[in-house]
Amino acid sequence: MSRNLSEIESRLCDRITDRAGLLLEDLRHHVETPTGPGGGEGITQTRATFAERMMRLGATLQLIEGSPRPDWIRGGATQGIPPTAVLSRTQPGMKKVLIAGHLDTVHPADGPFHAFTIAPDGKTATGPGCVDMKGGLVIAACALECLHEAGVPANWTLLLNADEETGSYHSEAALREQAARHDYGLALEPALPGGALAIERMGSGQFMIESHGRSAHVGRDFRTGVNAVTALARAIAAVGDMADPTQPDSFIMSVGPLLGGTATNAVPDHAAAWGNARFPDTITAERMGKALDALATPNTTCEEDRAAVIVRRSFNRPAKPMTPATEELALRARSVAEALGQQLPFARTGGVCDGNILQDAGLPTIDTLGVRGGGLHTTHEWIELPSLVERCQLLALLIARLSVGHQ
Repeated sequence: MSRNLSEIESRLCDRITDRAGLLLEDLRHHVETPTGPGGGEGITQTRATFAERMMRLGATLQLIEGSPRPDWIRGGATQGIPPTAVLSRTQPGMKKVLIAGHLDTVHPADGPFHAFTIAPDGKTATGPGCVDMKGGLVIAACALECLHEAGVPANWTLLLNADEETGSYHSEAALREQAARHDYGLALEPALPGGALAIERMGSGQFMIESHGRSAHVGRDFRTGVNAVTALARAIAAVGDMADPTQPDSFIMSVGPLLGGTATNAVPDHAAAWGNARFPDTITAERMGKALDALATPNTTCEEDRAAVIVRRSFNRPAKPMTPATEELALRARSVAEALGQQLPFARTGGVCDGNILQDAGLPTIDTLGVRGGGLHTTHEWIELPSLVERCQLLALLIARLSVGHQ
């Protein structure tokens, strides 16, 4: 172990190394507990499991009721609004570290991807949510337990929400409330390729374009109909012309899925499309929002031969630019990595996470402290298994050093 570690830090890292097998089995258990769209029993079980473990360390539990979200947004919980769990163990006279993780994944419980499978060489494994972010949750729990067992002072709050993959609409208020109460934010999103730390993120928003026309029989009354799909297609084409994703400072607009029509021999009277937007800053977000709004027609119902076009949008995740406070926090994380003999390069990404919200609320936040892997949101999602121990050590030491103000 590096000579830059104190004796107690070295013992802490050794303790985490000794738990490598337990980390792997813990990951297997949570990966094979479905927590995909719709929430359900898997979310409840996983939340309860982590809460029980943290309360054994002396943490207090607060369940914060979720807020409703716009009803036009697709996906998300179908069994009520999930609460956000806030588990805090505070010690006076220390800095306050907020650790944010999400319980939900994008993988449906009844889908084909449900098993945790270790590769023959034992270096990688696949499974739903193994990196995004059950690997992050597992190393966080282990890090906090090992800090406690090794007698290393730390002051932390573990926040667990269940709707990050669908925009954190239910949990945004809880995230902002906790951000105001802490000094540093650490989110458990998986590392970027090569183990890099994301220090800049684009912002994200969702939108829906809906058109209303007039139905008619295609053969007998075609001229009396007003085709809602055609109107929607014109709007979608306009969206496609708005941005140039090859320009690094531009914004991104992606449309899909689509809905329109019920039969080929009927003029469709309704059509809808949902989309996602990414933007580098507030000014760009405002500009693209106005461009979307301009697609709407003054009328909200079909008039004569013109379909109505309605635009709804929600840009709820602000961009996360590099700030002096974020850079300082990232450099402190890099210092810990180097003390462990690890590398921690910096990078920017178009992805978004709860770190966007935490930093927008005023909390310096770094948010790719989870495990290494890839294939996020696909049926070949994989984890680099040695990163369980390595990133757990990084997280544990960073929490400890931030708590006491160690540079």
